[in-house]
Amino acid sequence: MELICLAVMVVVFYFGFFYRFTGGWTRPVIREKEKADGSHRDDLKDMPAVRLSGLALKITAHLSNTIFGQMVLVPLIMRMTNLTLLRYLDIPNDPVFIPVVIPESSIEPPSDSTSENILNEVLQLSVTEERPGFNFKSISDFLEGYKSGKITPTQVAKNVIRALEDADQAVAPLRAIVQYEGDLIMKMAEASTARYKANTPLSPLDGIPVCVKEEVKVVPYYHRVGTIYLGEERETEDATITRKLRDAGAIIIGVSNMHELGLGITGCNVNRYHGVPRNPYSPGHFTGGSSSGSGAAVAAGLCPLAIGSDGGGSIRIPASFCGVVGLKGTFGRISTFGSHAITYSTISLGPICTTVKDAAIAYAILAGPDPNYPYSLHQPSLNFDNIGNPDLKNIKIGIDWKFFMDCDTEILDICQKAVQYLTTSCGATLVDLHIPELKEARVSHIVCILSEIRQSLHMDFNNQYNKMNLDTRATLALASKFTVTDFIQANRQRSRTMQFLKEIFNDVHCIVTPAIPCTALPSESSDFKTGCSDFHALFCTMRYMQLANLTGIPALVVPVGYSSSNLPINLQIMSKWWDEAILFRVGLKVEQFRAETKKPQIYYDLL
Repeated sequence: MELICLAVMVVVFYFGFFYRFTGGWTRPVIREKEKADGSHRDDLKDMPAVRLSGLALKITAHLSNTIFGQMVLVPLIMRMTNLTLLRYLDIPNDPVFIPVVIPESSIEPPSDSTSENILNEVLQLSVTEERPGFNFKSISDFLEGYKSGKITPTQVAKNVIRALEDADQAVAPLRAIVQYEGDLIMKMAEASTARYKANTPLSPLDGIPVCVKEEVKVVPYYHRVGTIYLGEERETEDATITRKLRDAGAIIIGVSNMHELGLGITGCNVNRYHGVPRNPYSPGHFTGGSSSGSGAAVAAGLCPLAIGSDGGGSIRIPASFCGVVGLKGTFGRISTFGSHAITYSTISLGPICTTVKDAAIAYAILAGPDPNYPYSLHQPSLNFDNIGNPDLKNIKIGIDWKFFMDCDTEILDICQKAVQYLTTSCGATLVDLHIPELKEARVSHIVCILSEIRQSLHMDFNNQYNKMNLDTRATLALASKFTVTDFIQANRQRSRTMQFLKEIFNDVHCIVTPAIPCTALPSESSDFKTGCSDFHALFCTMRYMQLANLTGIPALVVPVGYSSSNLPINLQIMSKWWDEAILFRVGLKVEQFRAETKKPQIYYDLL
């Protein structure tokens, strides 16, 4: 017996102090630099669907940040969600840490293309006539009212204030706008009214109600970023995008709600300053996040334009869940100076609107170089050439059908019909393609965005932990387990995926997918008290979003129909870097496909 004990002690001593531990015995899968590996498809169906709320979320959020959690629980979750995938790959490509792409000369606009000319071109776009029944109010509707004298920005501002008050006092508060001041709204509106009276409007956004996500600085509101511990003083400096809105004459009606620190796709934020925003189409469902308030505000009619941010679909998810249009531009196209920089390589600011034309108008005004944002400095000039063509002849639309079909049946049916419309009615050509290494790209995006967020919130996590929402604590616990090796591997994979896309865009003008694999996620009563956490729903919802964030390509989501439960369904269009014009050109045709626009359950008509 003593010999056995001695032998055990020797073995333990050897493995504990002499054996060189490498962390695993798996032989790496070797990638070739110029060759894609097609063996790994992105399949989340095997991932266990565990939704946490109430007491279960409290326990998990606590345990995940204990020694047991960090040593056992979180590594188990990482293996279950396949987030350790990159550790077993030998990726030869040099890492790309920032997805800035040098513009191609072929997308430079004609020499006479000025910002004013481009705006005029967009304003003159011929769009589908209003359908019988309900239609969202667009920027053009507001401009028509102002120019004809039927209504003034001052009257609209009064309607906005009444709507905001009513939305807050409802049995199920909308909670789209979390900071607003009526006197400031009226001051901007009266100045706009005076300009229209003098026939000197500043831009097509003059007098247009706009809200801005709380992640972005807006004077004089608190820059809280969805938390209760940031923005303790009123903001004294506008973000670049806010300044552009003011210079254009927009009426900033307030600051919109968001998922705490942008760390979620539901929009569920239970702290005392925010509350959970309601989906205007179904108050029992989430709006999507993290630009939750911006999506809800547009769908509820509080404004035809809202500003969101998109690091993992945070513009496109709420736009899709709420049945409106959302644009994530090319990385660096719209300055993020003045937004809370918790992630730097995946983030873009952009508009959520009621129409594709409105998205083009907002984009034309908000895009452009900013000396305070170095990633924006080498972008090409805007080019809307051929945006208003009556058809899509000579346009090649690429579809990876296995990827495309990885969604709910109702969504697949409607999105396939929308694609068929683009070919049979609009003249586009379909090209079957294969997007390589989608699973690796998915994991790379998660590693990049969560590693950057965890690093930027390092001191906050140490000092403000008890003031964070439970789901935020759980997500940051997961993020803390990514290593330097994970991060560099993820950026090596980013390099590969960008190269694959460059080759794909040599053959097609755009790639089309469903926007989201599912419709808006349902909420539960406990969610409004403790929040909720569901990694399966998180990764599933972001399935079609991550490619654009990881690589920096632009993407547009456009409504195409509704589920049997009257929940919105959107289609997504992605194009090569700096070629937003093709998104608008195709998006305008996608917009024509939808037979009707259903009115949300919560809606305010400002006109």
